[in-house]
Amino acid sequence: MKKHLLGFIFLALSTSIFAQTTNDVLNLLIKNKIITQSQADSVRAEASIKQQQEEASKKTFFATTGRPFQMTGYSQVRYQFQQQEGKIDGFDIRRARLDFRGNVNSWFSYRLLTDFASSKILLDAFGDIKLKDYLIFTIGQARIPLSLENQIADRQLELSDRSQVVEALVARSTDVIGNQNGRDIGVQAGGSLWKCANRYLVDYQIGLFNGAGIDVADNNNNKDLSGRLVVHPLNGLGIGGSFYSGTAYYGTTTPTNHVRDRAGLELNYEYKGLFIRSEYLDGKDGAIKRNGWYAEAGYFVIPATLQLLLKYDTYDPNTAISKNATTDYVIGGTYHFNRWSKIQAAYTLIKKEASTKTNNYGVIQYQITF
Repeated sequence: MKKHLLGFIFLALSTSIFAQTTNDVLNLLIKNKIITQSQADSVRAEASIKQQQEEASKKTFFATTGRPFQMTGYSQVRYQFQQQEGKIDGFDIRRARLDFRGNVNSWFSYRLLTDFASSKILLDAFGDIKLKDYLIFTIGQARIPLSLENQIADRQLELSDRSQVVEALVARSTDVIGNQNGRDIGVQAGGSLWKCANRYLVDYQIGLFNGAGIDVADNNNNKDLSGRLVVHPLNGLGIGGSFYSGTAYYGTTTPTNHVRDRAGLELNYEYKGLFIRSEYLDGKDGAIKRNGWYAEAGYFVIPATLQLLLKYDTYDPNTAISKNATTDYVIGGTYHFNRWSKIQAAYTLIKKEASTKTNNYGVIQYQITF
């Protein structure tokens, strides 16, 4: 009988409903000589151990760690002055974004990125499952693992505009599937391998996607495959390549499925206030082959404050047609007022092989982040 009574007391101690009165109950049982002081102490000790084990179990998998909810955002106000006939100078709100993210625990994190200056408001909507540094699953709508420049957030770009070939071949403004902000819906795996000193030697990503773009259902039964691999033989140096193999459904009169393949090579080097970045991308949309490349360099002449930039950017939208390429020569600079505010200015000299018209333009863009 006494054994069953001790078991009941232990159960009461282990349950949160009785947590506030267990000491009083034990003291009453001791006073009435139903149990001894040593038996009461034993029950308290076992209950304490059980509680600690439960809390430890929760911390390893279910407990909240880091910041479960974080909201940031930024806005970009731009002024463009253009020499191209028919183009009007003026101001516009280029981006107005809210970014929601959080670490639910050491395994799970999420992100929801919205843009109120775009017709497609929802940009990112995904969850990450991190098993190890070398294996992280991303499920939902996110950037596709194609191109170095595509992985750089818009608010972190040194120049206000992306390269021509990236806009044309990486699901952006001049891609055949329309402007998808370099994103798609699917599932991907990635991570970092072989840590040496303070860096990983290899980063990788591979994923399966709808291929139809952001915030829409797929428009064909084919699923697209994309991947990216970067090696870091030296501190600050990344050399890599990426690919995309897919099918796009489009057409002006009778939409049909077309091959939509891409491949690219990339190089990125950073040392103190200097960076050098270059990429080559080629693509095939149906029977049309396209390619282009850019080289960009920047240097902080005033550390963390004033950065000067140069860029060579060339793109051929159809390699079967001669004298069809466009080359941009860009000179620019960025002044960082602080961590959350900067102004960017650039002038682009445009040379179109198929035209002698002047299409040069300049841009000044102010960005504020919170």
